[in-house]
Amino acid sequence: METPAQIKLTQPRGTALINMGVAALIVAGLYFGREIFVPVALAVLLSFVLAPFVSRLQSLRLPRVVAVFAVVVFGFAIIFSLGGLMVTQASRLAEALPGYEQTLRNKIETLRGITGGGTGTLQRASEVLNDLKTELQNTKASSPPSTTVLQQPSDSKPIPVEVRQPDPGALNTLVAIIAPLVSPLTTTGIVVVFVIFILLQRQDLRNRFVRLAGSDDIQRTTAALDEAGERLSRLFLTQIAFNAAFGVAIGVGLQLIGVPSAPLWGLVAMILRFVPYVGAFISAVFPLILAAAAGSDWEMLLLTAVLFVILELLAGQVLEPVIFGHSSGLSPVAIIVAASFWTWLWGPVGLVLATPLTICLVVVGRHVDRLQFLDIMLGDQPALTPSQLIYQRMLAGDPIEAAEQAREYLKTAPLKEYYDSVVTGGLGLAAADNRLGHLDAERLDRITDTVRELVDDLEGHEDALVAEQASSNANFPLATLEAVESGKDETRLGRMWRAPRSILCIPGFSKLDEAAAIVLAQLLKRRGYGAFAEQYDAMSVSKFFSLDLTGTELVCICYADRPSNAKLHYAVRRLTKRTKSASVMALLLGPAAGELDKVPGLFATTKTFATALDAAEQKARADLAAPTGAADGGQPVGFFAG
Repeated sequence: METPAQIKLTQPRGTALINMGVAALIVAGLYFGREIFVPVALAVLLSFVLAPFVSRLQSLRLPRVVAVFAVVVFGFAIIFSLGGLMVTQASRLAEALPGYEQTLRNKIETLRGITGGGTGTLQRASEVLNDLKTELQNTKASSPPSTTVLQQPSDSKPIPVEVRQPDPGALNTLVAIIAPLVSPLTTTGIVVVFVIFILLQRQDLRNRFVRLAGSDDIQRTTAALDEAGERLSRLFLTQIAFNAAFGVAIGVGLQLIGVPSAPLWGLVAMILRFVPYVGAFISAVFPLILAAAAGSDWEMLLLTAVLFVILELLAGQVLEPVIFGHSSGLSPVAIIVAASFWTWLWGPVGLVLATPLTICLVVVGRHVDRLQFLDIMLGDQPALTPSQLIYQRMLAGDPIEAAEQAREYLKTAPLKEYYDSVVTGGLGLAAADNRLGHLDAERLDRITDTVRELVDDLEGHEDALVAEQASSNANFPLATLEAVESGKDETRLGRMWRAPRSILCIPGFSKLDEAAAIVLAQLLKRRGYGAFAEQYDAMSVSKFFSLDLTGTELVCICYADRPSNAKLHYAVRRLTKRTKSASVMALLLGPAAGELDKVPGLFATTKTFATALDAAEQKARADLAAPTGAADGGQPVGFFAG
């Protein structure tokens, strides 16, 4: 009999195996049922493209049936017209290909004489050209009559026998013509029928999907449907318009250059550009071969290559980021993986459908808890939050990537905001793990060392608002001091706050607290104060009485985690007894475990690095404003709540 612990261990494993089995069955069903699923997928995606036009016609008071049939007829008329144009251009190209073969051979011979025989590429291009001619002609060569010689005795003359195939009947000829067309016509018919019924029954299908997904959570299901419909419709329409413009530009450019069948290659470029990253370059292969074959020199080939390179760079690097942005919602790796998977599953059609089908999976994963892994694996959202990422890098001891993340964040935010929002969050995660006993001494050392190296790396950083801060430097107490020309006491106080240990940042009791002290010390130094961060064991019995407090005006006890009232009272009491001239404040970064009592002898209690800076500035201002000899740091000026 299994114990409860064994049951708890075996249940997740069994669930994982069941999920893997279900996923394998789904993939197998999609593969073996591709004759049905491919037309259905095409119909669904076309319905997303045509649905906005149907809605527009319905807004003009047209009946739904009339609007659907009008849009479907118009849409498929465009598709069939483009298909007819491709067939016409391909037929013309097939007739002209024999005249280009000799030109290409002459160029191969020319290069052979120049390079000494290294012409394998052009030789293969010639073979590709011959294969293209064969495919485009699409005619079966008539079989030569077979002749059989009957052996006769040596003294008689051989009699040749000619075998003739009987003339095919009209029915056989009709079957031979129609047979190759049955499969594409059937697929097209299924797509048309499905598109019509999907557009007609769109509301009913939506309601059934809501019932299937769970009518007890209609809000999330409706949000998923709205997001999928809106995103896919916008994405498809934008892609179709953008790729059509790209194809027109290619076709016009090739026509001006003089490449044969330029409209055909424009259509091919438009279609293949739906294939991510490599589609445009694949569409350039045959035009380049034809340019080499048709041109009398190399000018046509070079112009064709330049045309494709310039247009693809302009479209992919300039226009696409502006027009599309992040509308697809997929990561680049997800696009490549999806293209490979759907191509293996459904062939070339799957390559074109890969991006929209994967978008559907990401949207479903975003709104269905059990499928959330799809959004995490395939979506373009960061897998980890900034705080989680920096904590993970702290654990790994990798300050380089942490610094890269910091520089990216600091492009739009000041340094203290980065420390408060990102580093504080990372230290909070570390403190939570430390409370559970998940961090050993080695990992704690690694975290502290990573923070120290990160702080050193950001030492020379200047905030984007540095000019604004420079214009308002009069608000800083030390800058005010520099502006004051009279008064020796003010000058003396200014020198005191610039002394190397004028502000002492002391960790509470752990290495995570030392990391917080290191960050605060850097921020204070950037304000012009003489700040110094002690090590994590500075408050220990062995080191506390040897702590150097000479010239210290302010002591800040730093805690990455929220301490108990008793610990905080004890630390403040020890410090106030140890020094009579310095004020004491506390930085408590961790979440509040309860209401914190007001601690006697504490100048300020702060919860962020920014408020700790403000508290230090408040103390310095109070000293500057106090009469000579009255700047006694031991008396609290006020209780500052961050």
